[in-house]
Amino acid sequence: MSEKFEYFAIRNAAGMFDSSPLYKYRISGSDAEKYLSGVLARDIRKCRPGRAQYTLWCDDRGFVVEDGVILRLSQDEFLLTSAEPNLAYFENLIGYDSVEIEEVTDDVATLAFQGPRSRTILSELAPEMTDIGYFHLVPSKLGGAPVTISRTGFTGDLGYEIWTNSEDALSVWDTVAEAGQSHGVIPFGQIALLMARIEAGLLLLNTDFESSRFAWNDDHRSTPIELGFGWMFRDLESESRRFIGRKAIQRELTEATSRWKLVGLVVDWKEYDHKYNAAGLVPPKDHTPVTEEFMVYTDDHTRVGYATSFMYSPVVQRHIAIARVRPEQSVIGTRVNLEVTINHRYELVGAHVARLPHFNPERKTA
Repeated sequence: MSEKFEYFAIRNAAGMFDSSPLYKYRISGSDAEKYLSGVLARDIRKCRPGRAQYTLWCDDRGFVVEDGVILRLSQDEFLLTSAEPNLAYFENLIGYDSVEIEEVTDDVATLAFQGPRSRTILSELAPEMTDIGYFHLVPSKLGGAPVTISRTGFTGDLGYEIWTNSEDALSVWDTVAEAGQSHGVIPFGQIALLMARIEAGLLLLNTDFESSRFAWNDDHRSTPIELGFGWMFRDLESESRRFIGRKAIQRELTEATSRWKLVGLVVDWKEYDHKYNAAGLVPPKDHTPVTEEFMVYTDDHTRVGYATSFMYSPVVQRHIAIARVRPEQSVIGTRVNLEVTINHRYELVGAHVARLPHFNPERKTA
């Protein structure tokens, strides 16, 4: 089945994706909140039981180690996801806190159910989840199996993630698939997911940023501010929470030392088409994401940044990118030039700085 067909299922109906390979850690104990408050960059104290947070963790120089979603299952129990293994890293930070960290990657399965019809379909199976808010979660049952349903996902659309014991995963998958059959629900794969996440401006580890733990030098490291996560740090003036990297992040904000600012780019389609036509080619409108660096220049050929994710968006009907540019070039509407390869030669195509996300439907949070 075409990944573009899968993509349109996400945007017009709903799609199912197996997120189970994500690493998952159960963090519990009387000091769990205290421990996480010192490890995670975002204030976990503001995440009440029955809610979730997108979060990240940094090194002591304020560079991002990794990101993930954390579910607060109860006052003293949390479930944290990550794209890469982090168990030893978190265990080394426990100190004298009364905290237990258990890797449950193989024990917990995750089904991402994403798209505008996802609420309608799940409500028929679990009426209690009908009104859960964005980044909230609720316990339920699907096909007789106990599950936790969270209003989270990686597509930038209305969507949910269903968490269950691994032994019940196939039963839960079949239950949702059967309920969605008459709505045009189909499974989708990695390419369709990557298409959706670029439109949504959602960052991908080892594509849009690298882990500080494994980067060769600071050119390959990023701060949360450079990645557009300044909104996480509105409480830095308070001394009540001293998380790893706090002083470096506060200094960066105070002294305005950020090297980059994360932005969206939208390519000028007329200029793009003209460049290809002049070269004797049909302008490609390929939806397949390209996750390599495209240099960004001003009109006088000064390099001012680079794009990390690029694609032709079926919903925006333009070539779009996630990029980082010098802060002075980050004003919405600023003209820049994106370097592309045409007939084995580098060519500059006009683009403008755009606000992320590129696609942000009201239904996502409504």
